[in-house]
Amino acid sequence: MFKMRRGAARIGLIGAFATVVVALGAGTAFAATGTVHTDSGAALNVRSGPHTSSSVVGSVASGATVTITCQTYGDTVTGKYGTSNIWDKISSGYVSDTYVYTGSDDLVAPLCGSGTQCSTSGLGDPKSCSQAVTWAINHETTTYHSEYYNLCDHVAGLAYGFPASGSTTAYNHWLAVPAAYKHAGDTNVPAGGLAFFSGGSGHVMISIGGGKFVSNDIHGNGTLTETTIAEIKNTWGKPYLGWTQPWFQYNH
Repeated sequence: MFKMRRGAARIGLIGAFATVVVALGAGTAFAATGTVHTDSGAALNVRSGPHTSSSVVGSVASGATVTITCQTYGDTVTGKYGTSNIWDKISSGYVSDTYVYTGSDDLVAPLCGSGTQCSTSGLGDPKSCSQAVTWAINHETTTYHSEYYNLCDHVAGLAYGFPASGSTTAYNHWLAVPAAYKHAGDTNVPAGGLAFFSGGSGHVMISIGGGKFVSNDIHGNGTLTETTIAEIKNTWGKPYLGWTQPWFQYNH
């Protein structure tokens, strides 16, 4: 965090700023409100993910009050209230916290995706999340396999027991996943969750927990090895989209 702001405003904050916190006890999830302020008074762009490269999905007027359901870390932005990599999730998408007055330089709402676990409930997947993770780990290889080369979405389908994913590309798979199963921009991917990237046909890989993933091709064509979101972004230049529950078009 790099925000040098709001410190003086904390004195007498109650009454000067209305922060809505719903907390029924220690450790209970809460939400907060903030007020949008831009330098020019223009509306603030709302994006599909916590990145300046994420698509614009709407806007919020300067001076408007927004409800922050959760917060996450993304691109570093310099705005009205300093420099920070915190992004606020509001009803329509994500906005940089540097344009939202919350009364704090730190998180004021839960991390997006915290506590959210992988689940196949209602999806009809042949394998559970834990079984898919086991499949991915057991099939790691540094040897070329034609069924893995350039077939990331196919690999994800195989991990969950399908003969194919049902999607033509990883990016099309991402677009097809219903919103209820999608966590745009969230890098806190539970074991079994599918992490998606854009750029060309996109890319998808399966989380094995602890910030690690099993991906095809990243360490050699046709291989299946462990990697991270950062490595995919830095090596292939693919923007991160977010993660989804294991929803496949093959089964829908």
